[in-house]
Amino acid sequence: MTAAGRALAAAVALAATVPAQQLPSFRAGVDVVSLSVTVTDASGRYVTDLTPDQLSILEDGVKQDITYFNRANVPIALSLLLDTSASMEDKMAIARKAAVGFARRLRPQDLGQLIGFAERVEVIQTFTSDQDALERAIHKTTANGSTALRNAVYIALKELKKIRATTAQEIRRQAIVVFTDGDDTASLIGVDDLLDLARRSETAIYTIALRSPSEIEARAWAETDFSLRQLAQQTGGRSFFPTRIEDLAGVYERIADELATQYVVGFVSKNSRRDGAWRKLVVRADREGTAARTRLGYYGPK
Repeated sequence: MTAAGRALAAAVALAATVPAQQLPSFRAGVDVVSLSVTVTDASGRYVTDLTPDQLSILEDGVKQDITYFNRANVPIALSLLLDTSASMEDKMAIARKAAVGFARRLRPQDLGQLIGFAERVEVIQTFTSDQDALERAIHKTTANGSTALRNAVYIALKELKKIRATTAQEIRRQAIVVFTDGDDTASLIGVDDLLDLARRSETAIYTIALRSPSEIEARAWAETDFSLRQLAQQTGGRSFFPTRIEDLAGVYERIADELATQYVVGFVSKNSRRDGAWRKLVVRADREGTAARTRLGYYGPK
């Protein structure tokens, strides 16, 4: 991150409101590169019965040896981000209902967090396995003010970084699901600095941008939508652009289905250099008609 980015990041952190609760403390090993991998067939259906020898990981073109493979539904730490800006006022009831439906897909072993964002970012509910607490937090959201979308994603990435695992049983996939209906009008953090932070995380980012046909015609969304697509593509997530608020529940359902069918794969890089350089990743599924998706790469150790 640039010096300017660090200064902005400090300001973003000060702008966030976080309840004073103790977060779970976990720690994970640093040598194993962990990937959440989604595999689909030609019809877009999720493929969940691959074996380790049917997945190949290439780092900068060099095939890696898989040292960890789990096709069970590994627990997740999920940060749910909701746009609470003024433009959401007439949509909040449906948005809350859709978010509650999504939260109910979390299991007792999962952790969920709720972040609301307008001109300020508020961590309304810290990570919890208490589904009722998460639902109560969703129902507290109200619409007011402008939109600090990038600030919210930055705070979510920082919050997820606090999640550590002390044992293999406590390892969790990490994901951010962010919903917005507008342009970013209040963030301090820039697009490039946020993308850099996202690429340094192990977090899949799923972006949902509501655009009605009339809004698409009336405004140019190219820059905002490009940055949302980049966040998703770089981290192995997906981006969605529904045209009706009523479609939101279905989008959440598709994301929940994907998170429930991912493989967790780990490898120890054959590249022993500690230069902090970007390493490109490609994952391939050895089954005709299938496609595998994960984050595009990671920064090596220093």
